[in-house]
Amino acid sequence: MERAQFEETVEFAIQQEQEAVDAYTAAADMVTHANIADMLRGLARMEEGHKRRLMSIDISGIPEAHVRDIPDLKIAEYAEDVDFSPTMDYQQVLTVAMKREEMARNLYLHLASISDESELRELFEFLASEEAKHKLLLEKEYDENILTEN
Repeated sequence: MERAQFEETVEFAIQQEQEAVDAYTAAADMVTHANIADMLRGLARMEEGHKRRLMSIDISGIPEAHVRDIPDLKIAEYAEDVDFSPTMDYQQVLTVAMKREEMARNLYLHLASISDESELRELFEFLASEEAKHKLLLEKEYDENILTEN
């Protein structure tokens, strides 16, 4: 992959993190339960940290040969198709949040798989594991408060 393509991909990941920050912050402002709002604001802070880590990548220091040529970046597969809305109930908020975290995890796993640079691969693997932790947090919340009620 050319450096410009890789740079675009990292920039896309940064944008995705900012969108997550914005979405979680907006969702936190929409919900009526304080504990749910706190959880969503906490997720927003974590996503902001991921964004800062991505922004710290010095792409100019990465040799082009260290990023394998992959013809399909699959960026479209990670694009959001559903977002939070004021009319969503608690179950829907959790479902959208879980989906966002799963897509972010998949994006970082893909970025790790196309990088031969160990530092970058480790960063993307770390971010993927962080997104998996977020998803697990949401799944536990869903299990404890939605599935047990049904």
